[in-house]
Formats: sequence, structure tokens, C-alpha cells
Amino acid sequence: MTEPTLPADPAALAAALEDAGYLPDEGLATAAYLALVMHRPLFLEGEAGVGKTALARALADVTGRPIYRLQCYEGLEASHALYDWDFGRQLLHLRAAEAAGTAERAEELEASLYDRRFLLARPLLQALEDSPSVLLIDEVDRADDEFEAFLLEVLSDFTISIPELGTIRAQTPPLVVLTSNRTREVHDALKRRCLYHWLEHPDFEREVAILRRRLPDVTEELARQVARATARLRELDLLKPPGVAEAMDWATALHALGARELDPDTAARTLGAVLKYREDTDRVQALARGALFGGG
Repeated sequence: MTEPTLPADPAALAAALEDAGYLPDEGLATAAYLALVMHRPLFLEGEAGVGKTALARALADVTGRPIYRLQCYEGLEASHALYDWDFGRQLLHLRAAEAAGTAERAEELEASLYDRRFLLARPLLQALEDSPSVLLIDEVDRADDEFEAFLLEVLSDFTISIPELGTIRAQTPPLVVLTSNRTREVHDALKRRCLYHWLEHPDFEREVAILRRRLPDVTEELARQVARATARLRELDLLKPPGVAEAMDWATALHALGARELDPDTAARTLGAVLKYREDTDRVQALARGALFGGG
């Protein structure tokens, strides 16, 4: 795959991201640009819903690269991230060789079982083979320490060794975006390998712009009221403060109900679009709803 022309500077990248529907601030656009030109992983931390995963997808759009996503979780093993052998197809191949009478030499038969066609590529291997690409390693803070150490090794030289096939190296290092919701601290060794950026919730005007860009059918007034109410909810001591994704869900739900503005009664009926824990819903319902969801 031919390397697409990269944006000339952070401002050009920011403009391209905006055209793709993602509105970055200056600091985030600069960090993403440097990750592209320096071939360094970009480590994004911040609360859930601030746009970390969405940035990786937008970068894939503006650079014309395929994106491969590795969703991290507790107990994630290297084989689930790198590759595995398709044992079912290998067994069928073995039986077919025996039936055809071509399984005379054990060495040749064994070698044929580890052909590339029987290899199941997982996201890390896919990203290296389909070069250049975007590799999204989502919620790395949910993985175990052992996987983190393994990941550090892979990201050091962007090579993967497969004993039966040899070493696979990316012609162009993928643009790696790692995200963390900070459920635990990620080791310094991994962070030092990356460029780092902390994503805040957007300010009021930027959130309104995001809502209007992503949801053009929502009125300007409703977008402003949803952004204002979402910002007020974030100031409360909630288990899960709403992010931009929840604000968009809320505005979409209100628009689907035909609402032209966010009044306390409509807000109370649609809290399930923006709050995801019973305790948070109960807390908000117990407060003065007019103060939270009034238009002022």
C-alpha cells in the first residue's frame, strides 16, 4: 500500500480532522501530527467518552489507512493479539492429504500444516502486514501487567517473530493509538515509548460545535441546552460523568421525541440516554431539576 500524503503541519491535520467530523483542540492536533511524522505511538488518557477512540478512527479516515482495533481486557493473551493457527483447517488439510495418499513424508506434511494460509492474523499482526495502517489499542489499562510488557516489546521495533514462518516487519510503522480510561496506572516504561496527551471534556462552545457537526438535524438551541446540561452533570459527584458520546445520545433521543428544547420534564424522561448508573440517576432526580436543566 502506498504511503498517503501526510498533512503539512498540525493546523492542516486539524482542518482535515474537522472535515472528517472530529474537532480537535490545538494540543491534540499537534500530538497527533507528531505521532504521524515521528512514527511514535500516541498514548491518550482521559475519562470515558472524551473522544479517544473516535480520534483513532478519524485519523484513519484522513490518512486513508485501514484501522485495526485491539480491545484490551483482563486476561488478554498474546495469541489473541498477534496470531493463532487455524487448527480446524489444519486438520482438514491433514485428512485430505491422507485420503489422497500424499502424506508419505512426515516432514513435508508437517511443514505444509504451517503454511501462511492456515494462520489467523490478529490485530497486531494485521496492522504490521497491512502497512501503513492505524493500530488502535483500546483501554490498555484493562490489560494485565504481563500483556503490557509484551506490548512494549512489539512497539519497540514493530516486528513479530513466528517460529514456523519467520519474522514479519512493517514496511512503514503503523500509527499506534493507545487509549486509557485510567482505571489503573499504566507502567512508565510503556508511556516513555509514546507521545502522551490527556484529553479533557470539551469546553461549552466546542461541545456545541461537535453536536451540531455530528447531528445536523438537531437545532442550535437544543444543542446548546444539551451541552450546558451535560456540563452541569459533570460537575456532580457521579459514578460515571457523561462524555461527548452520551451528550450526542441525549440530543439524538430528544430530537427523536420531537423536543425543540430541554425542559426539566423531558430531561427527566430521557436521563437513560446520558446516565448509565442507577445511583447517578437517583442523585440527579433528587436534585432541583429546574436548576440543572433550565435554559439559563
